[in-house]
Formats: sequence, C-alpha cells, structure tokens
Amino acid sequence: MNDVTQLIDGLSNEEKKVLKKLSQQGGGPASVSSLEDEGLSSVAINRAALGLEAKSLISVEEKTKTHIFVTPSGKELQKDVPERTVGRAVLEQGNSEAFLDELDVDKKTSGIALGWLRKRGWATITKEEGRVKIMLTQDGIDELSSPSWIQQALTQIEDATMGIDDLSPDQLSVLKGRKAVETKEERTRSLSLTKKGIVVASHDLLIREEVTQITPELLRDEAWRSCEIKRFNVEAPVRRIYGGKKQPYLAFLDGIKQRLVALGFTEMRGPLIESEFWNFDALFQPQNHPARDWTDTYRLICPSHGHLPPEDVVAAVKSSHERAWRYTWQHERATTLMPRAHGTCLSARQLFQGIDVPGKYFSIARCFRPDVLDKTHLVEFNQIEGIICDPSLTFRNLLGILKQFAREIAGAEDVRFYPDYYPFTEPSVQMSAKHHDLGWVEFGGAGIFRKELTEPLGVDIPVIAWGLGVDRLAMFKLGIDDIRYLFSDDIQWLRDEEMI
Repeated sequence: MNDVTQLIDGLSNEEKKVLKKLSQQGGGPASVSSLEDEGLSSVAINRAALGLEAKSLISVEEKTKTHIFVTPSGKELQKDVPERTVGRAVLEQGNSEAFLDELDVDKKTSGIALGWLRKRGWATITKEEGRVKIMLTQDGIDELSSPSWIQQALTQIEDATMGIDDLSPDQLSVLKGRKAVETKEERTRSLSLTKKGIVVASHDLLIREEVTQITPELLRDEAWRSCEIKRFNVEAPVRRIYGGKKQPYLAFLDGIKQRLVALGFTEMRGPLIESEFWNFDALFQPQNHPARDWTDTYRLICPSHGHLPPEDVVAAVKSSHERAWRYTWQHERATTLMPRAHGTCLSARQLFQGIDVPGKYFSIARCFRPDVLDKTHLVEFNQIEGIICDPSLTFRNLLGILKQFAREIAGAEDVRFYPDYYPFTEPSVQMSAKHHDLGWVEFGGAGIFRKELTEPLGVDIPVIAWGLGVDRLAMFKLGIDDIRYLFSDDIQWLRDEEMI
C-alpha cells in the first residue's frame, strides 16, 4: 500500500466530501458556506478542516470583517439631529437668538440639543431672568445651512452603500458616542487544497456508510466485521471545556473545616456584629487598651449599642477588670456595637455557653479591621480560631498544634515562634512561616487563656487558644504572593487553579 492509498484509507467520510467539493471548485479558496449542502453542514466542514489541515491536505485562512449597522437611536437621528432641530427653530424666529421656551420644540429634544449646541460651538447658552437663551454662532448658522453629514452617513450605512472603512476614526467616534451605530465582527474561513491535497483529491474517494456506535446487535451478529467504522482522531485539537468547580479559596476553607471536624473539633458560630463586651471585655482586654481605639476597629452607627449577657456574668467580668487593671469599668462602653475585630470573641461566647471536658472547638470567622490594603493585609479577612479545654494541657501542646497547622494545612516548611503579648493569654506566642516570595509572614497569635478570662465565664481548667490568619495560610497553599488575589475575578486564574 503506497502513501497516498494509506492516507485515503485514513480519511473520514466528511474529509472525503470536503476534498471532493474543493476539487470541484478548482481547489479553492472556498468559504465554508459555499461548501455546505444537505449532507455536509458547516459544523461538519469545520470539523473535517481540522483533520485535513493536520494531514497537510488543505490550508485554512481566517479573515475578520467588521460590519456596521444603524441602531434604533440612529434611526431617530436619521429623521433629524436634535441640535439642528433647535437651531432651525431659532432661525425661524427671524433672528440668531431666542429664548428656549418660545421655540416649538419638545422638552426631550431641547434637553439633548443644548449640550450638543454648546459642545459643537454652534451656540452660546445663557440664562436671563431664569429663562434659557440660545444665541447661535456664525459657525452654527453656516452648519445649519448645509446638509447634516450624520444623517447622510446613517442613510448610506442603512442602504449598505457605506461601510466602516468609509468613515474616518473621528466620524465613527461621533456616531458611536451618539449610540447611532453598532459594530459586529464576523469571522470567515476559506479552505484551499495544498499540492498534496490536489493529488489525493484526484483519486477515487469512495464514500461508504459509516458506523459511529457499536451496538449490541452489531456485536451479536458480528456485522461489525463488514461495517465501515468511523475513525476518530483523539489527538485532534478541540475546544477546552471548563467544568464547574468551587472558587479556590472557598474550596480551601471547606477543606480545613472538614479536616478539623474529622479530628473531633466542634464548630463555633456567632454574629458578625458583636458588642465590645464579647469582642474585648470578656477577653480581659481593658477598656483603655489602644487596640480598642477607632483607628484599630470599626464601630456601628445605627444601632450603636446592644444588650449584655446576664448580670452575674457582667459583674464577674467587671470585677476581674477592676481588680487586675485598676480602673473603673464602664457599662455603657461594653454595650457598643462593632463588626467583630477577631474570631476570639467566639471562643469567649463558647466558654460562657458551656464546654465539654475535654473539648475541642474551632471557627472560621469573618473579621473587620481598618488597615492599609497591601499584599498581606485586608480590611476584611478570615481568621481560624480554636480552643482546646483539658486539665492536662501545657504550652508545649499548643506549639505542637500550631506547627501541625502550618505544615499540614498551609504546606509551610519553615516555621518560627516568637514570644508575644496579648491581654487575654499568658504565656503568649506569635507564629510566622517563610513564604518563597514574601519572606517571613506572620500567621497569628496563640497562648493559654488567663484565669482572669476563664473564671468569670465559669471555666476553671486550662484552655489553649489560637487565632490565625487563614487568608495567609491560603496564600501558601495556593502559591500566590498577594492576599487580594484570593478574592480575584481573574477568570483565567479561576479556571486554571487546580481543585484542592
């Protein structure tokens, strides 16, 4: 079997039909539409063209042509341009100036015309005793005495005697600015036989009935042996399909939640709008602490104040503050409402509502703080908050859990701990991990809750706690160097990012 025979044997019926059609039209170039008939659709021709081009039997040339057409707004301008209507109405008064309310023009037309008269330099618009006065310039008078190029152009475009190439860039800009025309691009394909294709097309291209699906009947009767089975080129280029999937960051958060639940953690929930009592006071953070200033937290304007928990809890928290921090605790300040500034307020609420001993709890909380937006900071961010309650817990247990978080969830390899200070934990620690582009990045803080926090809420056993920036954990896992990209609308990144 020679090369040409072997090549013909590998052609599909659609490819043979296209070669025959092209040969009948002198080898091309021929448009896809000119090759269509009852047995060959444009879809089939384009599909066959991919295979024939890959076999070097045809060449494909793509052209783009821009068509222009008149819009409904343009059809109105064809009748008359608003500024010409008003300008002529002024001249009909027998002078080059007139008051707008004296003209026989509807309000809609006059409202549009005034701006264009001024913009095109056809008139000066002033006000006299609350009335609008139009004074035509000499340029305006001259223009009104000659035909409107806009009306002429629109008429010719509609009659198909003028195309987009006949308009200057300035003219096209004016017509588009007035929403008088719209443009539409049309792509066309033309096919031509190559030298190799001419040789193949000159042979007798026998077209047989093809079987595209093997049925049970064909197998049972062994009829498939005598059938022409359609060949499929699995390597032929096809349009990429993007299946539906979760947004990468949302998938990351769901993955963390599933892993923590699998480890026996219970999820904590709470409101986005929190009182200062739960956000600060219940966490043993004094009311004069700088972190409670307006520069570091948001405040709700309306309503500005909320309700506090039962009086015995409030009294216990107040006593703890005044005894340790030595100041007068203010009830009114504690009722102030705010978007929560951290997820630790959920831990305080959980301790008050009741805990299991031993018990493990977590939350992924949306938090809000005034900050300067940059690669590692947002004003809205997520924090993963966790507490473990057990009489046998030590600080070493806490460090082990934090290191496990950084390595297993974020994929960080280098982790560091630094001594730190938080009003509600003692001892306290800050955790950082090394990012390949940003260097050392702080993840968050942790520690063991102080007795001044736990005892007023009815808990008398050690509670280890942590609050980590889960957005930054995601940066490590997703391999991005800008935290803002977690909420990106970059469709290509959303499509290409692997599911986790």
